Amino acid sequence: MNIAKKRIWAIAGGKGGVGKSFLATNLSIDLAQHGSRVALIDADFGGANLHTFFGLNQSKISISDFINSSKLTLDEVMLPTDISNLHMASGAYDVMGMANPKQIHQSKLIKAIYNLKEYDHVVIDLGAGVAPYTLDLFLTATSGITVTAPEPTSVENTYRFIKSAFYRKLKNVIQHPEVRQFLEQISETKSENHPKTPSELINRINQMNPQAGEALKYEIASFKPKLLLNQARTSSDIRVGFAMKQACLKHFGISMDYVGFIEHDTTAVQSIRSRQPALLYAPDSQVSQSIRRVAHNIRQNYHLVPT
Repeated sequence: MNIAKKRIWAIAGGKGGVGKSFLATNLSIDLAQHGSRVALIDADFGGANLHTFFGLNQSKISISDFINSSKLTLDEVMLPTDISNLHMASGAYDVMGMANPKQIHQSKLIKAIYNLKEYDHVVIDLGAGVAPYTLDLFLTATSGITVTAPEPTSVENTYRFIKSAFYRKLKNVIQHPEVRQFLEQISETKSENHPKTPSELINRINQMNPQAGEALKYEIASFKPKLLLNQARTSSDIRVGFAMKQACLKHFGISMDYVGFIEHDTTAVQSIRSRQPALLYAPDSQVSQSIRRVAHNIRQNYHLVPT
């Protein structure tokens, strides 16, 4: 396996309950069913639950064991599932403070994910919200996928997540002290004096340090998160994804790919209650067809365009 060709997909959500674990589980299954070797990693330290999607009460070994051991490798924590080609690492449990792991633990996990050699794809289910650990894993992935629902609160939290990830990316790469302080200020506070458009932001930073301004242009162009809309009931719901894409481009200069939507289907809830992924519980259902369309777009790097 050529590590350079391994794809790492980080699944994030601005708030809980939008369907990130649902997507992570079923995307992993779709990738495996197409012949890829897949590692599914539960990195939601505050609420690990991927094992329940596979009908397990608790895994016999987990990310907790890997983090707290000087001998275990991440490969040894990856356990086979009933799906051919798919292995899973259960999330941390019963570890005080693991919802916000220390920097040394974060670095250990991130490094280990990149050193996994036997997989074509690694799918990471992240915790909800904008914790630094979550943002860092999202930013170090090959592709970050944000999951939202069409409700206003979910949309608002998704914007907040994307903005937080964007500014953390900038702060991580720009070393100029005055510029870093300015980025921290505008990302953490609200003011009428803050830049309102990407061009205004670049101009302000150019005035402080032209080199940082050039770096900013590059980072804006290279930050391309993907967006998935879950629980779409109407055509108006579906259009929410296009509106979010336009808003991110206008306000942040971020070109976000809208990879598709998963239609609302009670079968999804039934599959979760049965502790079985939708693609296995009801492979011919409406929700499973939606999942396959989205997974195809993700695999092929396609995105939706308005019609």
